Amino acid sequence: MLCAVCRVPGGHQRYREALSELGLTYPQYVTLLALWEKDGETVSALGTRFRLDSGTVSPLLKRLEVAGLVERRRSSDDERRVTVHLTPRGETLRAQAEQVQRRALSSIDLSPSEIDTLRTLARRLSDSVAAERCPPGLFQNPVESPDPHPDSRRV
Repeated sequence: MLCAVCRVPGGHQRYREALSELGLTYPQYVTLLALWEKDGETVSALGTRFRLDSGTVSPLLKRLEVAGLVERRRSSDDERRVTVHLTPRGETLRAQAEQVQRRALSSIDLSPSEIDTLRTLARRLSDSVAAERCPPGLFQNPVESPDPHPDSRRV
């Protein structure tokens, strides 16, 4: 699971300075978080997870590869399938990144349960938007609420 602060609106800004000390951008950090959670993900699975196309994911992975943090491998079964693996250097960076995460969490004036609730709600909202659905109650004013059946008349 991605860290709680990543899902807090504006949370990634709290990481910017600390991540620059590690030589990482926020998207690179999030990619490493995903790989620390599950090493050997396919490029397409990472793209799906982050809701990014391959034109965005590939350059990001290339920069991580040039930095010596990950390596991409083609499957021997299917040359089209590419998996991403942490290098020893990428695995070592995990401890430093955990310190960054702890600092960011300590700077937020929310309890751990509040952060967890916020993360859960942000994930639900993100999933709803990704599925092109409007979450219930998003529009409080009925005038602003889009009519799901504009051609039908209510009786």
